[in-house]
Amino acid sequence: MTHQVHIIGGGMAGSEAAWQLARRGIRVRLSEMRGGGDTTAAHHSDGLAELVCSNSFRSDDHEKNAVGLLHQEMRNCDSLLMAAAEQARVPAGSALAVDRDVFSNAVEEALAAQPTLQIVRERVDVLPSDGLTIVATGPLTAPALAYSIGAATGADSLAFFDAIAPIVYRDSIDMDVAWMASRWDKGAEASHALGGDGRDYINCPMTKDQYHAFREELLAGEKTEFKEWEANTPYFDGCMPVEVMAARGVETLRFGPMKPVGLDNPHTATAEHPNGRWPYAVVQLRQDNKLGTLWNMVGFQTKLKHAEQVRVFRTIPGLENAEFARLGGLHRNTFLNSPTLLDRQLRLNSAPHIRFAGQITGCEGYVESASVGMLAGLMVAAQIAARDWTPPPPTTALGALLSHITGDAEAETYQPMNINFGLFPPLHDVKKKSRKEAYTERGKADMADWIKTLS
Repeated sequence: MTHQVHIIGGGMAGSEAAWQLARRGIRVRLSEMRGGGDTTAAHHSDGLAELVCSNSFRSDDHEKNAVGLLHQEMRNCDSLLMAAAEQARVPAGSALAVDRDVFSNAVEEALAAQPTLQIVRERVDVLPSDGLTIVATGPLTAPALAYSIGAATGADSLAFFDAIAPIVYRDSIDMDVAWMASRWDKGAEASHALGGDGRDYINCPMTKDQYHAFREELLAGEKTEFKEWEANTPYFDGCMPVEVMAARGVETLRFGPMKPVGLDNPHTATAEHPNGRWPYAVVQLRQDNKLGTLWNMVGFQTKLKHAEQVRVFRTIPGLENAEFARLGGLHRNTFLNSPTLLDRQLRLNSAPHIRFAGQITGCEGYVESASVGMLAGLMVAAQIAARDWTPPPPTTALGALLSHITGDAEAETYQPMNINFGLFPPLHDVKKKSRKEAYTERGKADMADWIKTLS
């Protein structure tokens, strides 16, 4: 099959771009190196759209949350990734979390069923010299292709470190110490709809002394060594290793992933406090697969060496006998200085037949990556149909993210960014306590008008 569009990379962005094009009858070649004899330091399978870090797409609240609004906008655009997430959904309170294997399989099956889509397991080492191309190789782009991209951009890519959290077998957690609850019982209604009971997290409590001892172990534990050329690479705040957070201050973890507020420990129930008391600190685990056999340690991305992870994390109350299905890890992510290198349609200024999509553009997060892939696919579809491309309004989550990547951000300080209301045009005339709802209401109204421009 002679293709009209070549997509390089079968992750979140590449898969979504391929779907948007193929469902419109456009002939697509999707090149993915995994399964063809190559892999990356972070992937564990050959599956398309594999989730290599958390299994959470974060909040699904589209009434007052920016990423929840992005979820809804993608659903409005017939997103394959969001449909697959619904099939693979597991209880996680108000968050959208998935069984990562079910999710990846659903994406691959849907793409394989498209008659105009050819999935090829091959490594691409050089940017194509012509032909419509979408590069969605992500932050773990293979060295040869990364070199080719560097040669084409005429500038060094920026880089940051990304860390992965461990996954624990559910039956190795001591539930005589830990307990099930969602913070403030938030998301109970959504949880019940998914077969959960509204208590969607396993909580491991710590006393003050246990917390301080644990923090000291994190700081003292043996860490992954850095190569000389990686010494000045920064971390992305959204995936900050837990020991790096611990080093920022004594209380940093208690105001971050180990926040105890809204979590009544029933093991401490008394006549005066029948629901129990809040612990001094808490480690939460979230369901990672539909069977409920695997649970990931929320916010516990780490660069501790594997043996140290087992030793240190088994000091957490309730995890003394924990067995790990996967230990944490650290890898180097790269991304383009997109405001300088790409135009408003994600095209490389020096080679406009090439578009970039996903995390390599400097967006951060599964949903953000997929959404930029979706936009790239829609842009190419419009180009093939000889239609003018109308970008989503900056008042929408899609438009705000696209504007940030392609020009609104300061090039000199450009860093990976999750979707957030700070990227939206401000609403200064709305009271602060009502501002989030106002952002989403405005975005939904403007999205309804923009969606009519698609075909």
